[in-house]
Amino acid sequence: MRKLVIGILAHVDAGKTTLSESLLYLSGKIGRLGRVDNKDAYLDNYELERARGITIFSKQAMFEIGETQIILLDTPGHVDFSAEMERTLQVLDYAILVISGADGVQGHTKTLWRLLHTYRIPVFLFINKMDQIGTDKDKLMKELKKQLHDGCLEFGQAPTEDFYDQLAMCEEMMMETFLETGRIEASKIKKAVTERKVFPCFFGSALKLEGVEQFIQGIVQYAMIPAYPEEFGAKIFKIARDEQGNRLTYLKITGGRLKVKDVLTNSIWSEKVNQIRVYSGEKFVQVNEVEAGSVCAVTGLSQTRPGEGLGIEAASDTPVLEPVLSYRITLPEGCDPKVMLPKLRQIEEEEPELHIVWDEQLQEIQAQIMGEVQIEILQSLIQSRFGVAVAFDEGRIVYKETITNVVEGVGHFEPLRHYAEVHLLLTPGEQGSGLQLGAECSEDSLSKSWQRLILSHLEEKAHKGVLTGSAITDLKITLVSGRAHNKHTQGGDFREATFRAVRQGLKEAESIVLEPYYAFQLELPEKMVGRAMTDIEKMHGTCAISETNGETAVLVGSAPVVTMRNYQQEVVAYTKGLGRLFCSPKGYEPCHNPEEVIETCSYDSERDLANPTGSVFCAHGAGFLVEWYAVKDYMHVESYLQQKNSQGEAVPNQASYPVERSISLEEIDQIINNTFYANQGKKSVWKRRKTARDSYYEPSAYAERQKENKEEYLLVDGYNIIHAWPELKELTDDNMDGARMKLLDTLSNYQGIRRSQIIVVFDAYRVQGHFEEVIDYHNIHMVFTREAQTADQYIEKFAHDNQKKYDITVATSDGLQQLIIRGAGAALLSARELKVEIERANERIRKEYQELKGINRNYLVDVLSPGAKQQMKEIVDKDKEQ
Repeated sequence: MRKLVIGILAHVDAGKTTLSESLLYLSGKIGRLGRVDNKDAYLDNYELERARGITIFSKQAMFEIGETQIILLDTPGHVDFSAEMERTLQVLDYAILVISGADGVQGHTKTLWRLLHTYRIPVFLFINKMDQIGTDKDKLMKELKKQLHDGCLEFGQAPTEDFYDQLAMCEEMMMETFLETGRIEASKIKKAVTERKVFPCFFGSALKLEGVEQFIQGIVQYAMIPAYPEEFGAKIFKIARDEQGNRLTYLKITGGRLKVKDVLTNSIWSEKVNQIRVYSGEKFVQVNEVEAGSVCAVTGLSQTRPGEGLGIEAASDTPVLEPVLSYRITLPEGCDPKVMLPKLRQIEEEEPELHIVWDEQLQEIQAQIMGEVQIEILQSLIQSRFGVAVAFDEGRIVYKETITNVVEGVGHFEPLRHYAEVHLLLTPGEQGSGLQLGAECSEDSLSKSWQRLILSHLEEKAHKGVLTGSAITDLKITLVSGRAHNKHTQGGDFREATFRAVRQGLKEAESIVLEPYYAFQLELPEKMVGRAMTDIEKMHGTCAISETNGETAVLVGSAPVVTMRNYQQEVVAYTKGLGRLFCSPKGYEPCHNPEEVIETCSYDSERDLANPTGSVFCAHGAGFLVEWYAVKDYMHVESYLQQKNSQGEAVPNQASYPVERSISLEEIDQIINNTFYANQGKKSVWKRRKTARDSYYEPSAYAERQKENKEEYLLVDGYNIIHAWPELKELTDDNMDGARMKLLDTLSNYQGIRRSQIIVVFDAYRVQGHFEEVIDYHNIHMVFTREAQTADQYIEKFAHDNQKKYDITVATSDGLQQLIIRGAGAALLSARELKVEIERANERIRKEYQELKGINRNYLVDVLSPGAKQQMKEIVDKDKEQ
C-alpha cells in the first residue's frame, strides 16, 4: 500500500483538531466525531489537553483512502509548543496548513509558513470556518497570495480554463503544456505541488464536514508518493514514555526495512530494537517489521535523541525556534536538586521546547521554555510522574551574545608532558544563522584526526559569551591552524586548547548582547491605533498598519519579548475586549538596553573558572598561566590573520614544534661526550646513550623524517644519588625525608625538560612485611621496593624485562650495578653526570625563557658616574665595618 506522512499545522483556534476529527471520521477510522469543547477528541488524549482545549504533544493517526495509507501527525498549534511541532516537520512528506476563514493569516501562521519553507515541505491549505458570517473567499485568496505565496490557488473548483491559466503562471513547463493543449495533466500538477511551486487551497467547515471530502480527494490526487532507497535509513523525531515508563523512540523509516531485534547504531552507540509499535491515537499494534515510509515507535533504545539520523539518514540541523524565557525551579523542602536533576532530564529529552540548565555557581535548576503556558504543563508532568510539587519564579529573558568583527582566537595548553595549540577564526554570521562550525586547516599543520577532534569539542558544549555569560550565536567558528606534538599530545589537550581559543577570541572581539523579539499582529478598533502605536514605541518596537476597513485596523511589527510579555492584558483592557494580539518568536536581535542587562547579569569572564580565557605555557619544567591579552605574544604557530594580510591569502603553516636554541647541539654533544663517553672503547657492547637532540628535540608528528619512536625511561637509584650529591648528603644527617623530597623536586623539574618517564627507586628491603609501593609524585614515579628486594634488583629486573620495549637509562654510581646494567643493554649516567645534565638543561631553559620574553634588565650601577659609584662603594664598606 502507498504511504504518505502528512502533518497538520495551524495557528491556535484555527480548527486543526476539528479538521483531524473530520478526516478520521470520513475515512471510517472513527465512528463518531469528537469535539474539543466536548473533551473527547480522538488525538487529544492527554488530560491537560482536554482540560485546556489545546494540543500539547504531537500524536499520530492512520487511515486509508483507497490504496493510499495516510499517517497523520497532529502537532500543537499554540506558539509555546512550537518546538514540538517543528521537530515533526523533519519527517513529513506533505503538510496541511489550516487557516481560520474568520481570522485570515495570523502572526503564528506566518511563522509556520517560514518553517515549512525552511524544511522545503509541500503544503495543502484548508481554509476553515467558512460557515461563519463575514467570511469572503475572494478576499481570503488575495490575502493568501499576498501574505504567503503567489502559488496559492483554489483547487476546490472544477478544472476550468481560468484554473489552468493560473497554474500555467506558476511554472514554465505547465505554461508550455497549457499553450499547446489548453489543459495541464495531473502528473505535472503533482510535480509542481511537490516542488512547492503550487499550493492547493480548499475552503470549507471542518465542524460541519463541508469541503472536507473534497479536500481528502485533492490530497490523494495531487500528492506524489515518495520513492525510498533499499538501504536502511531512519529519522528520529520524538522521544516519549508509555504508561509503564518504557522509553519510546519515534522514527520514520526513510529507506529499507526495520525488524525486531535489529541492532541500530549512529557510530557512537549501538542498541537492539525490542519492540516495534505502530500507534494510532492512544492504541498501538505490535509488528515484527516495518517498511520505508512508515512511522513507528520502538523500545530498547536508551541513547537516542530527536533529530538524529540512522543508517543513510543524516542528522537534522538545530531547531529554528528556541526558548526565550528562563525560570528558576523551586523544589519542596528536603528535595535534593542533584537527585531531581536526572529526572527532569527525562522530561527534557521528551519536550524539545524545554531546556534544563544546572547553574553550578548558584546551585539551582533553571528551565528555559518558550512561554508561560508551559509552566502549568511542566508542573503537571513533574507531579504526575515523580510525585514532586515544584514552583517557578517570575522568570527572566534568555539573552544571547554575538560579535561584530572578525578575530582570531588562540588557545594553548602545555602543562608538563602535554601539548596542544589551536587557532580559530571567529566570523560574524547572518541574523538567525546560529553557531556554525568549519575547518580550513592544512593537514601540514594538523592531521585530519586532530581536526575532527577539535570540531567535536566545539560541538560538545554551549559556549558562553564574555559580556553576560549567555550562549553565543550568529557567528561562524573556523579551525584555521594548530599544532600537536608526536609524543605528548593527548585528546584532552585539544579540548582545553579549543575552549580557551574560543574564549580568547571572544575577549578580543567586539561583542554585543542579543535579546529575543516577537513578531506580532495586533487587531483593534481603528480609533485606538494611536494608543497602540505609542505603546509599541515605548516598548522599543516597530510597527506599521497593514490593513484597515474603517472600523478595525491591523498593526504588524516586532518588539522585544521582555517589553511585550504582559501586553496582551493591556490590549484587552483598553479595547474593552475588542482587541487581539498574536505573537510569534521572530528571533534574536541587538538588545535595546545592553548596559542595563550587563549590569544586572554581573558576569565576570575573568573569574569564570569553568571557562578560562587564558592559556597555559611551559617553562622551567613547569606550566605557567598567560592571560588572554598576552597569549599571542607566546603562541607557537604564526597568526592566520597576519599571514593573510601580509601575503594576500592564507598560507599553510609548516613550522615544526619549537626547538630549544639557547645552546648549540654541537656544544651539548661535546660536553656529554667529554663526560659520559670519555672512557668508551671501540669494543664496548653496551648501548650508546642518545644525544641531547635525540632525547629532547623529538621531531614533530608532521615532520618528513620518520624514525622508530620508543618511550624513554630514566631509572634513578634514589639513595645512591642522595649520598653522591654533597648538598643532599648534608641533609641526610638531620632529615632524610628532606633530602628525598629535594631529589624528587629536582627530578620533577627535569622531567618537564627531558619529557621521559622518570622512576626513582628507594630501598625498602629491610622493612618487614612491606609490599612493593608505586607512588606518583607530580609528573614522576616513586617506587619503594618490597621486603627482601633492593633498589639494584628492581632496576636490573626492569631493565632486563623492558630493554626491547623502551629506551632505558639508569642513573647510579654503584660500579657493580653499572656492569650489570651495561649487560642488559641500557644506557648509563653516573651521579655526577646526572647532576651536570640537569644543570645544563635548567640553564638552557632559563636562557630560552629570557629570549622568549625579551628581557633586558637595566641595572642602576650601569648608568652611574664613576664618582657616584665610588660613593656607593664607600657606603657599602662602611656598613660592613659596622
